[in-house]
Amino acid sequence: MVGGTDEREMARGPGDVSAGTAAFRPCALIPTYDNPRTVRDVVLRVKAHLPAVVVIDDGSGPEGRAAVEAIGAEGLAHVRRRTQNGGKGAAVKTGFQFAHELGYTHALQVDADGQHDLGDIPRFLATAQARPDALVLGAPVYDASAPKGRLIARKITLFWTDFEAGRGVITDPMCGFRVYPLTPALALGRTGDRMDFDIEIAVRLVWAGVPVINLPTKVRYIGRDEGGVSHFRVFGDNVKISWLHTRLSFQRVMVRPWLDLYRRLRRPALPAGR
Repeated sequence: MVGGTDEREMARGPGDVSAGTAAFRPCALIPTYDNPRTVRDVVLRVKAHLPAVVVIDDGSGPEGRAAVEAIGAEGLAHVRRRTQNGGKGAAVKTGFQFAHELGYTHALQVDADGQHDLGDIPRFLATAQARPDALVLGAPVYDASAPKGRLIARKITLFWTDFEAGRGVITDPMCGFRVYPLTPALALGRTGDRMDFDIEIAVRLVWAGVPVINLPTKVRYIGRDEGGVSHFRVFGDNVKISWLHTRLSFQRVMVRPWLDLYRRLRRPALPAGR
């Protein structure tokens, strides 16, 4: 099961804020680390479309922690706090488990810095409800605020993702606006804890047989003057992502063909005449 094993929970929020049917009961999942100026606004904007919200505080400092505690105290969201910062991936995996405990079947992941076009939430949810077995990924449409270096890095990552998952299967592996079916996400096993997480879980869900639907969505980078905070570590996270692609590419070439052959051989033979 996907982890998040080092957190100490602080679970507070509304009671049953159900949305959808038993087969499709989604919640919004917002991981946050030191986003005190933006996280409350994101929660309120999300709730205009989806009342069930889960916020995971990934060990924020005093100001960020106070902002999240206030959200929980006001009943705006279910809140769980990790005692130490573990990275975006660690926070999302904690959110998967928490959402599952609360009875939700799907998690709409949204970043806490306000860069996503939350007006697209109904479209993402309608797509996920129509295909509850699928991973719905945001395919970002950037404006002039996007740093050139980030765009180049994404093209490099997409090159390797095309190799690992199949050309065109994943339009963008790094966009944090997506809808996960929780059952296959929780069944994956260990995945990265930091910025490598979004890439790895998308590829591994494809390998697990989960279909992917890519939806275009506008993305705007938020400046510091608006409360935008980037936690991307240029050296450390790029090293992690490079190592991730090395491992995934090796498995794609050296391991997966044998696994696929083994699975085909294990399939029961059809009765004669069928």
